[in-house]
Amino acid sequence: TTFQPRPLPGSGASYAPTMLGSTSVGFSGFKTGQPQYLGRLSANPHAADSIGNLYSQFGSPYSSSSVTNHYGRYGSPYSAVSATNPYAVNTPRVYGSDGAYLGKLSANRYDAESISNPYGRYGSRFAADSVNNPYGRFGSRYSPVGVRNPYAVDAPLVFGK
Repeated sequence: TTFQPRPLPGSGASYAPTMLGSTSVGFSGFKTGQPQYLGRLSANPHAADSIGNLYSQFGSPYSSSSVTNHYGRYGSPYSAVSATNPYAVNTPRVYGSDGAYLGKLSANRYDAESISNPYGRYGSRFAADSVNNPYGRFGSRYSPVGVRNPYAVDAPLVFGK
């Protein structure tokens, strides 16, 4: 399957990854080297690559590539690239399966691209492309690509630096 994310708004930067299977990713053009695939932002507790699956590589609190590992690079509240650090700006990025950029998976409420910023484009519960919009394509619990749908198999992808 080929996955072609769209450029970040206003940046002109092009992220052109190629999906090889479900979890092996090769990137070209990523600003700081090869990003790491961190799973799908999904409430599906049974999907093999779901962050919501506690027994998967990406949802386990013991896995080094999990945003739920409080001692790991992507889950520690002290790491500069962690989704849970409220001051980090180089956090994992979220992409829809169609390549749409959906913001940063970040606890930083002041980062303009953070999905935790309720006033930003990606964090607002009113924005069409926000994972927080309960009526939007990526936020609905009934959408096949929604992060809250416990049966979604095509939920947004998360990539870290």
